[in-house]
Amino acid sequence: MSFAPEWLALREKADADARATELLLPLSGIALNRTPLVIRDLGCGTGSMGRWLAGRLDGPQHWVLHDRDPRLLGLAGATMTGPNVTVETREGDLTALRADDLVGTSLVTASALLDLLTADEVSSLALACAGAGCPALLTLSVVGQVELDPAEPLDAEFAEAFNAHQRRSVDGRRLLGPDAVSATVEAFEALGAAVSTQPSPWRLGPDQAELVGEWLRGWVGAACEQRPELTREAPAYLRRRLAGELRVVVGHTDLLALPRAA
Repeated sequence: MSFAPEWLALREKADADARATELLLPLSGIALNRTPLVIRDLGCGTGSMGRWLAGRLDGPQHWVLHDRDPRLLGLAGATMTGPNVTVETREGDLTALRADDLVGTSLVTASALLDLLTADEVSSLALACAGAGCPALLTLSVVGQVELDPAEPLDAEFAEAFNAHQRRSVDGRRLLGPDAVSATVEAFEALGAAVSTQPSPWRLGPDQAELVGEWLRGWVGAACEQRPELTREAPAYLRRRLAGELRVVVGHTDLLALPRAA
């Protein structure tokens, strides 16, 4: 699954504002004492995670950016810059990574990725990180909670249908969607990792009207794809919602897993 660079650019500030900086504190003094730090960003998109995190980590850093989309990799590689930062890009299936691929890695990161994976893929990721003894900072996973203000009776119907869409099967793969965080916690803890989570919601208001509009259209569109009968309600619902000063809270959770070796 790939995303348009324009959408990733539109959401980058909201992502940066939402990420839980509290989870960076436990990283100090563990496996990040290598020089340079070797950080693998899985499903890097245009590199927004790296742009947010690089300045929050000390010392020289070498980022290995993984994505299936060569266009996004090109953008990420060109914009991940800094006096202490070097970058390489790896095109391919990030779900195929194993512990041997992560040898020498200081930290694995990902943003808005877990809910796009299956239970088996999450287990494989946990096994790879545990086997290589490297921490994982996995941010902005959807948890199926959306609050709209002002509220409408139809909000719950669209939310339920959207969450079902997130859990759909794609090419025989059943996505975890809002169940991703709990599945990831379980997978890492089963391997002896210490796991911490923090909420990282988007809090969007009238000053982010463009992002609210794009998010709402995508949210409603996915709901209608899951429950076609909602298509009758969708145009009027969108008109009402986008005509006023809508405020939205979109629930996410950030997760830090510290394997025993760390």
